[in-house]
Amino acid sequence: MKRLSFLALTAAAVLVFGLAGRVLAHPSIDIVASNWKFTPGTITLHVGEPQVLRFTSSEGVHGVQSDDLGIPLTTIMPGKFVPVTVTPKKAGTYVLHCAIMCGAGHANMKLIVKVIQ
Repeated sequence: MKRLSFLALTAAAVLVFGLAGRVLAHPSIDIVASNWKFTPGTITLHVGEPQVLRFTSSEGVHGVQSDDLGIPLTTIMPGKFVPVTVTPKKAGTYVLHCAIMCGAGHANMKLIVKVIQ
């Protein structure tokens, strides 16, 4: 009987702590840079909630940076994911342009970040 109670208690602890770990994990959004766009082109984040943005490139070298969102200059290379954790502090719409000259369409390459409450 004691062994059964111990096993039940252990199983319950694993379940509770296992689920708690999943709830606390930061969600992520994959963003692919290419010539001359980000996919998706618009993302939505929530004020005060950490979010991991995983940048990669399907063609060319690109970059992203936003002082308003706390994103340091980040180089985006083909075939590699670069994770950037963002915790927006203020609601609004932020337009991020490619931060590394990438060719003729560079000026039109943007990622729109909508931050809501």
